[in-house]
Amino acid sequence: MAHSSLGTLNLETMDGSDPDPALPPDREQWPPPCEIHFIAYEVKVNQRDIEDVCICCGSLQLHTQHPLFEGGMCAPCKDKFLECLFLYDDDGYQSYCSICCAGETLLICENPDCTRCYCFECVDTLVGPGTSGKVHAMSNWVCFLCLPFPRSGLLQRRRKWRTWLKAFYDREAESPLVMYKTVPVWKREPIRVLSLFGDIKKELTSLGFLEDGSKPGRLKHLDDVTNIVRRDIDEWGPFDLTYGSTPTLGHTCDHPPGWYVYQFHRILQYARPLPGSPQPFFWMFVDNLVLTEEDLDVATRFLETDPVTIQDVRGRTVQNAVHVWSNIPAVKSRHSALVSQEELSLLAQDRQRVKSPAQGPATLVKNCFLPLREYFKYFSTELTSSL
Repeated sequence: MAHSSLGTLNLETMDGSDPDPALPPDREQWPPPCEIHFIAYEVKVNQRDIEDVCICCGSLQLHTQHPLFEGGMCAPCKDKFLECLFLYDDDGYQSYCSICCAGETLLICENPDCTRCYCFECVDTLVGPGTSGKVHAMSNWVCFLCLPFPRSGLLQRRRKWRTWLKAFYDREAESPLVMYKTVPVWKREPIRVLSLFGDIKKELTSLGFLEDGSKPGRLKHLDDVTNIVRRDIDEWGPFDLTYGSTPTLGHTCDHPPGWYVYQFHRILQYARPLPGSPQPFFWMFVDNLVLTEEDLDVATRFLETDPVTIQDVRGRTVQNAVHVWSNIPAVKSRHSALVSQEELSLLAQDRQRVKSPAQGPATLVKNCFLPLREYFKYFSTELTSSL
């Protein structure tokens, strides 16, 4: 999948004019019955309310409403949206279209504070035929969630779409984890990080979440928390992100592997905001394949979410892998079933025999932090060169 270069689109072509609905009049004679191209026809010719049409695929079999734009959403598109909206590529932009969460070639918003993309098909269908070509040929385009006016053709931005998005995830997601409402750019503050056992300052700085030479207190790193009590965390905090990890394979551990799970969970309880607080708060615990099966079960029970496996694959060889528990949006979408538990066990055994430590877990999970751009200020203006 390739992202496209963007351009400025003359606002006169996006002032609310409707897409051309010139489609065959007898839709039922045209398989398949649900296609995105039929949206304009249903709305303009059949006078159907756009809220009664899935704006992702054109289906009339609705499950819910689209959280960002006026329109319906069918069950398959809902599942795809939940899975993909917060996935990011290495260039720092979202991996899929913000409307349909699919698309092969994507138009990127040039607003430096925005990471959203839109596929050619959705833009041409909902805004107007040929719109994607105009955007692609020009520069400095601002997307449909950033424009000062809410409507472009049939595409109507929802009022309070951030509230809609949170409600959508709270209602539709299977995970019990809290989904926080995204934060407008002008309200985003620099992130405050508590890093336990493994230091992630380098990774967060490279992603633009921490400035080089950032103020003391933006990141607090602790290797040993044995004597740390709640009063210490209250004094150093509040924190927006709490990160912890087991030692890397091949590294001498000062404690048994399960110790890191118990201590992370204990400190996490101190760092969490008070119940009912609207403050976005994120956490991540990473196991570099040193936990036993019993330890993995304990971690899942204490952290109240299932782990995912993130791996470093080069060719057909798995170089490294980690288990990750987190409430950061879309971390679960990165799960890969390509590596069996038996293969992970063999990988761990190989790593134990290697004299030099394996790649640190923070490096492997670095891009999982990119969805936090929706919540906190970031400082990098050349993200693609720092990844």
